[in-house]
Amino acid sequence: MALEIERKFLVDHNKWAELPKPSGTLYRQGYLNDEPGKTIRVRAAGDKGFLTIKGPPLKTVRQEFEFEIPLSDTYEILELFSLRKVEKVRYRILFNQKIWEVDVFDGENEGLILAEIELRQADESFTTPSWIGREVTDDPRYYNSYLASNPYKKWDQK
Repeated sequence: MALEIERKFLVDHNKWAELPKPSGTLYRQGYLNDEPGKTIRVRAAGDKGFLTIKGPPLKTVRQEFEFEIPLSDTYEILELFSLRKVEKVRYRILFNQKIWEVDVFDGENEGLILAEIELRQADESFTTPSWIGREVTDDPRYYNSYLASNPYKKWDQK
């Protein structure tokens, strides 16, 4: 069984703007189901396509299965079958021997910047960069699947 162990954080916009960063990768992803707690997603990430199945989260851990698929199939599935979509640019930042994936959202989720760190163990320690803000790992509003149906721009309170 494949497991995803990650923590998710808001990003300080001002500090992020000042940070030198590598070029990002455009992500277009669509969701193929509406069952709470389970996610079936298709994603175009740069020049690669993926089909991902995730189980319900238990704190920072969830089952995850990801398969690379042809990019042309990815776009066809996005257009024909996805119920909801999210677009973002992902930056991979190395900090203190760990990769932080920072997502700068576009479209209806513009204004939201999230950072994730994947861990080998749920209790693994790590150092947060100065541009990291409040942790939102346990807040389901910050799951991409939620944002696809409930865009950040429409939230009453941020």
